Amino acid sequence: MKAISYSRYGGPEVLEYGELPDPKVGPDDVLVKVRAAAVNPVDWKAQAGYLDGMLDTVFPVVPGWDVSGVVVRPGVSVTEFAEGDEVMGYVREDFLAHGTFAEYVAAPVRTLARKPRAFGFEEAAALPLAGLTAYQVLRQALAVGAGDTVLVHAAAGGVGSMAVQIARHFGCRVIGAAREAGLERVAELGAEPVRYDEDTFADQVRALAPLGLEAVLDTIGGPFLKLSAPLLAPRGRLASIADGEVLALGGRYFWVRPDAADLAALADLVDEGALAVRVARTFPLERAADAQRANAAGGLNGKVVVTVP
Repeated sequence: MKAISYSRYGGPEVLEYGELPDPKVGPDDVLVKVRAAAVNPVDWKAQAGYLDGMLDTVFPVVPGWDVSGVVVRPGVSVTEFAEGDEVMGYVREDFLAHGTFAEYVAAPVRTLARKPRAFGFEEAAALPLAGLTAYQVLRQALAVGAGDTVLVHAAAGGVGSMAVQIARHFGCRVIGAAREAGLERVAELGAEPVRYDEDTFADQVRALAPLGLEAVLDTIGGPFLKLSAPLLAPRGRLASIADGEVLALGGRYFWVRPDAADLAALADLVDEGALAVRVARTFPLERAADAQRANAAGGLNGKVVVTVP
């Protein structure tokens, strides 16, 4: 099969396009013909070696955890899917080896759900990792509910934009922090925008929520995480997906996990019209290095997706 892979740690320059053996399909796996795979920052960070202390790496590595495509063959113990089903997945295993930037991926059944009917393959590929992160941190780490006022950082970004929509679906009032270029997008999503400025950020939020925030979802870490902690109401909750310093502030550091039921819930939100995804740029598989560069450069207010013929 055609695939993108790397045989040593590094940046986009280490990616190679060529032939690799077709994946083996284990009893709990589903062989998927890949139609699209989204680029996430964790892809190029793992490729640079930042996760070496956490995950074993088996070179050559095919990068990519997000995918959408069509079932070719379910494993012998799989009853959830059949040939021809359109699926999406967050295909993360506990090691780096078999990713989604390829013509085929053997995905563990626990990582897959049916593709939303309202989405094409490109949008569906952009949903799993970012959508699951937003959904799980809001439900599990922050336990938000109707009437809560929630601050979402980087609210125009991949995780942030989905968190805004999901929190609003849960009945929350949402304040969305963004840089100047993203403020219009934040307002379009239905959040009350505040601009990133270290000198005025806290005052902007206090003006909107003088009694404090019930929850803060941090996606960027650093100074704005520290500025956010004092803005919480009594018994307010703080969670970060980006900065372990949240623990010293009394919050929770959160790492997303594959979950078929949560993925199905996201698909339902899409088909109900409660959740949308913006794809900013697409690249063919052989240009995956350019796709990584575009994702790393940022500023797109949408997802970068690799397409596979």
